[in-house]
Amino acid sequence: MDDSNKIELIFNLDKLHTTDLGIMRIKRNLSLDVNDVVSWCREKIQNPNALIVRTGKNWYVDIDNCEITVNAYSYTIITAHKIHNK
Repeated sequence: MDDSNKIELIFNLDKLHTTDLGIMRIKRNLSLDVNDVVSWCREKIQNPNALIVRTGKNWYVDIDNCEITVNAYSYTIITAHKIHNK
């Protein structure tokens, strides 16, 4: 597996952000009760067990039964949702 995309995302975590709607969507989809959704996502992405795959313009991060979608160009967290037995 080519880890260069994973390394690129990890290296640029300081650029990670989302929109106000993104915050609401992520909290709702994951039933989160946290103040800082971006920090929560950043921690998940940094987890050594995170599976990070880039497909087209997005990274998909699978960790702890959730999938976080991040735009590969703007580092915007688009959404996150629970993974239901694939």
